Amino acid sequence: MAAEFKSAISLKPMNTFGMDVHAARFAVFVNETQLQQQLEALQNNTDPILILGGGSNILFTRDYPGVVLKDEIGGISIVDDGGDDVLVKAGAGVVWHALVDWCIEHNLGGIENLSLIPGTCGAAPIQNIGAYGVELKDVFHSLKCIQIKDGSKSEIFAEQCAFGYRDSVFKRSMKGKMVITSITLKLSRKHRLNVSYGAITQELQRMGISNPDIRNVSDAVCNIRRSKLPDPAILGNAGSFFKNPEVPGNIHEALKKEFPNMVSYPFGASTFKLAAGWLIEQCGWKGKVVGKTGSHKDQALVLVNYGGATGEEVVHLSDEIRASVRAKFGVEIEPEVNII
Repeated sequence: MAAEFKSAISLKPMNTFGMDVHAARFAVFVNETQLQQQLEALQNNTDPILILGGGSNILFTRDYPGVVLKDEIGGISIVDDGGDDVLVKAGAGVVWHALVDWCIEHNLGGIENLSLIPGTCGAAPIQNIGAYGVELKDVFHSLKCIQIKDGSKSEIFAEQCAFGYRDSVFKRSMKGKMVITSITLKLSRKHRLNVSYGAITQELQRMGISNPDIRNVSDAVCNIRRSKLPDPAILGNAGSFFKNPEVPGNIHEALKKEFPNMVSYPFGASTFKLAAGWLIEQCGWKGKVVGKTGSHKDQALVLVNYGGATGEEVVHLSDEIRASVRAKFGVEIEPEVNII
């Protein structure tokens, strides 16, 4: 069956910023065979190709001039059950939080701290998603993908992914070269809870829970995230817009002397990570509205679309925020969001 593409399709409902842009050509794939047919049809195509998942970590600044392929490969299953350790496979189009819920329902621990992170499973390794002391790399086993150039299938294992803080090989040497079709995670029935990071312990206490399980931890994380982050269905945003910057120990020490209340934590042997939200708030941006966009009132890291904002306006705001942080602290903050 020949691949079919639609023309001039609106991407507004497919990106959480709610940017009203269009794709020159568009198609959905629900399995590997359908994707291979689409890629074969595009072999002589010279236009750019964008793989779109949940659209939760992307900022469109213009209409997309090429082909958008939307990943809707579903399915979650146990592929290897070793007793305590279990390998779980999820289609790249599965909503990430749906996978978290499925794993908790099956008594499989390891990703409960990553509850309510927006997006799909296929995007998770690209970004090496993380929250509350846990990163995807901690449980990642492998992924399957299809090469855009020739439609061939590959399997890539954790050690090949070069995972870093919100980083991976898929943002570097493999960027734009392949399409992730599924991921496999190594989870456990012997739960090792991580409740020491952020406000999880305090939230569990508020919930009246002294002996938490993985469901309790997930609920606590969801409560915290909902209290701080706006719902994209109501207010356009892509979650945290900036990465937390990393600085060497001597820079951290100097900043701490000048700003004793600075929020930071150790990251590696001689590096510290600074809370970008705190830096931005100190520069007076939290809750500030600029035209149709702004920094959210409850979380300075989140840039929002109050309705009708363009991608260029959000980029301009982010540039202004970065410049003010650079001027006040001498620190560079980088966007976490993929700007197109």
